[in-house]
Amino acid sequence: MLAPNQPLALNYLGYSWLERGKNVKKATEMIEKAALLSPREGFIFDSLGWAYYITKNYDKAVVTLERAVELDPGSAVINDHLGDAYWRVGREREAFYQWQRAAALDNDMPEADKERLEIKLKEGLDKLGDKIKLSDSETAKKKTKTSSKKK
Repeated sequence: MLAPNQPLALNYLGYSWLERGKNVKKATEMIEKAALLSPREGFIFDSLGWAYYITKNYDKAVVTLERAVELDPGSAVINDHLGDAYWRVGREREAFYQWQRAAALDNDMPEADKERLEIKLKEGLDKLGDKIKLSDSETAKKKTKTSSKKK
């Protein structure tokens, strides 16, 4: 890696991998390092919370995404992500509030995510499903770790 201690580079590459559902463990490690190096950047904590969300560590995702919203309350994307995490831990009313807030902000959200947000506001997240799925190789790695823990 060209910039091993540059939080922006670590976050950018890590989040890029997350968005594709690849190298999730390494991506999470890189973003964790970025968060340590730059503890006041909401978008980095958003990436870290999203990494926890993708790996179904929803409780940790909530705490991390709440921190992200504290650091950057004006981001539609961060509020949307927090809404998704709230939904997954059974805090549906709070999820709808965060999604409404994200829709009202509408400042940094890609068009495809805006469309997903509209559906979530009408129907919740269950019918829609998660935006990112782990790649087949990442899913296989996770299943292998889970089955080896049971032994």
